[in-house]
Amino acid sequence: MWIRFPNLVNFSLGKTPERHEVKYWDNGKYPWFSIADMRDKETIFETKEKISEESYRDYFNSSLSPKGTLIMSFKLTVGRVSILGIDAVHNEAIISIFPYLNSENSIRDWLFYTLGIIVTFVEQTNAIKGNTLNKEKMSSMLIPLPPISEQRRIIDKINSFEPLIQEYDKNEKLLTELESTFAEKLKKSILQYAIEGKLVKQDPNDEPASVLLERIKAEKEKLIKEGKIKRDKNESYIYQGDDKNYYEKINNQILKLDLPFEIPSNWLWIRIQSLFDVVSASRVHQSDWKSEGIPFYRAREIGKLSDFGYVKNELYISEDLYNKFSKNTWPTENDLMITAVGTLGKTYIVKKYDKFYYKDASVISLKNKYNVNIKYIDFLFKSPYMIGQIKEKIAGTTVGTITIEKAQKYLIPFPSSNEQDRIIDKINHLNILINS
Repeated sequence: MWIRFPNLVNFSLGKTPERHEVKYWDNGKYPWFSIADMRDKETIFETKEKISEESYRDYFNSSLSPKGTLIMSFKLTVGRVSILGIDAVHNEAIISIFPYLNSENSIRDWLFYTLGIIVTFVEQTNAIKGNTLNKEKMSSMLIPLPPISEQRRIIDKINSFEPLIQEYDKNEKLLTELESTFAEKLKKSILQYAIEGKLVKQDPNDEPASVLLERIKAEKEKLIKEGKIKRDKNESYIYQGDDKNYYEKINNQILKLDLPFEIPSNWLWIRIQSLFDVVSASRVHQSDWKSEGIPFYRAREIGKLSDFGYVKNELYISEDLYNKFSKNTWPTENDLMITAVGTLGKTYIVKKYDKFYYKDASVISLKNKYNVNIKYIDFLFKSPYMIGQIKEKIAGTTVGTITIEKAQKYLIPFPSSNEQDRIIDKINHLNILINS
């Protein structure tokens, strides 16, 4: 049957003691609930505020709503229902609800589950801070009332759904998180597969990576003889021994290496210093900053550079100062710039017409003197393996920093030249699909 709310229950409004009267709030003793303390469809135990003995006496006639009382908000957030887990009072935007007949709390529990829906059918008044009900409207509110036995069956049925609802809620949150991160995680997984030699098929006709490395070494020797570069005193050579273990020879010292994963037989493990000169910029003092001239980038600008080499920038240096610096530190085509402080490992491949300088220690540069396929190295630095290696080997106390010495020692998997090309094509193709 249909029944008016006040014919089913007695309800009473709460109060808010005078805020300016310190005596009503100091030495708080009794829990005082606001709407913010309520959690919908839950039993509640904690309040942010408590009222004093004076408030309890002057405003609430020394009477508390007992533990187990059903309460409902009817202003601003209309229809939020909770059950008091403690004896307490509440503010004037909440009512305490006391069913006249409440055998085994069946009517209380029936209203606990249904009031939030029922109030949506009651005409609400627009207030400055949101919709609201009043005592008259709540008094005229119609409640659909089943027999007691059916109330209990309905409540039992609802309670049986609760574990399923909680599991659904958990899965929904996981799905939402997955959907928001799926694209980037998938891209990173693809990069990891790529650097492990699992993304594209191996071609037995590819020349081994060792042949490519020998060509790079020959180019190095040529530059050394021409006096353009100095010989690396700590040159690294990594090889697989007859016992199938990997070893690294530096000068006359040989060390056994524990490698992070297996790579194809025609790939190599090498240090970054075997492929690049790792350099940083000459010092630019703040007094040398200009409002125009050659763009001067810190890590924050390098990290935001687009594929077209554009970034909003505020600092410059003069052309004269730029020309005074060693050309070995100038960013030139196909060098890889890497952010080395703060947000670490962001990369930018220098384009043909780029002309900028960068902050020492804040950014490092892999000088690509030996025509290494820089796009493969760029993808490598974005892989989970390299991100992990950078985090593991950072220096600095309060702010993580990549030093030249650390960057030189980065251990990387290096495929044949042809396979690098195939990997790049495959990643680019898959990224297009992911983005769409």
